[in-house]
Amino acid sequence: MRLFDKRIVSHFDYLLIIFILPLILLSYHLISETNETLANKQLVYFSLSLLFFIGVFLLPIRKHIRLMPLFYWIGIALLLSVEFWGESRLGAKRWISIPFLETTIQPSEVIKPVFILMIGYLVHNRPPPSDGYGIKDFIYFSFYILLPFVLIAKEPDLGTALVLLLVGYGILFVIGVNWRIWASILILIAVSAPFAYTYLIKDYQKKRIIDFVSEKPSYHVQQSIIAIGSGGLNGKDSDEATQTQLKFLPIATSDFIFAFFVERYGFLGAVLLIVIYTLLIYHLLLMNSYFKDDFIIRAFASGVGLLIFFNMSVNILMVIGFAPVVGLPLPLFSYGGSSFINFIVLIAILENLLAFRFMDMYDFERKL
Repeated sequence: MRLFDKRIVSHFDYLLIIFILPLILLSYHLISETNETLANKQLVYFSLSLLFFIGVFLLPIRKHIRLMPLFYWIGIALLLSVEFWGESRLGAKRWISIPFLETTIQPSEVIKPVFILMIGYLVHNRPPPSDGYGIKDFIYFSFYILLPFVLIAKEPDLGTALVLLLVGYGILFVIGVNWRIWASILILIAVSAPFAYTYLIKDYQKKRIIDFVSEKPSYHVQQSIIAIGSGGLNGKDSDEATQTQLKFLPIATSDFIFAFFVERYGFLGAVLLIVIYTLLIYHLLLMNSYFKDDFIIRAFASGVGLLIFFNMSVNILMVIGFAPVVGLPLPLFSYGGSSFINFIVLIAILENLLAFRFMDMYDFERKL
């Protein structure tokens, strides 16, 4: 039987779990210090994510990889449905109500694993030549990358849209694209940036950029910088972390949780946290060397690594005043259900592709 094959145990990536567990435990510890109710909710999310992990891990993903275009277009349909039936919150329409369940889903989160798997599927069907993809192949892949980007940016959710865009093209960069194409894109971006700023982005997005480049940061960022500075080298005890405990630091358990963490554990704690993320991302990108001929694993591992990198980088740079404030959580660390469960699902898919790679390979190649 599939579940009792010894290769599952030997091919499971335990190091990946070892890197993730400290992030989850530290996150719960911080949240429980400030809000017991949120901590209890986070435990519910942890429990749900474990069930999702087990369920997704046991799916025969590689055997049915040919269904990936179907799931991709279902994801696109969900993004389109946001325009017509989506719920608006704080000026953004990003959620769809699920009838009878009294809950909502965010299609821009749901599509992330499907998006990365779709690129892996496309790359497997069209492997790169020795000198990298040419312009024809690049345009082909760009269609599947730009379509969700446009739909998510229109919600508007420019932060998530840009991260997904960078992940898509980042995977192509890792897999291999002719350098002339990248040079042309950089020139195009430099030329079109003023036009995009003037006509394409919304007023509130311009305000975030203005706040970012102005000499005086916004109130949120000011309080975040104060919290980080007050942490010093070794941090403060929970009772002395006044920025968080006295509610000066806004959204301390989600968007600005990094500032809360540094106030508690100081510069050394911040370095440790960044090192954990760095090792996790490096481990994921290193799979390109171990699985040179398996483009499904290469694309997906690279996509997950880049998704964590961009979310982490933007979030940390945001709270220290080096990037505009956007609603991107710190991966596997910020409070919240949808983002956390989504990252756990991504890890489960990758573990599935790794653990069952030899068992499913024959059927996979035969079907393709």
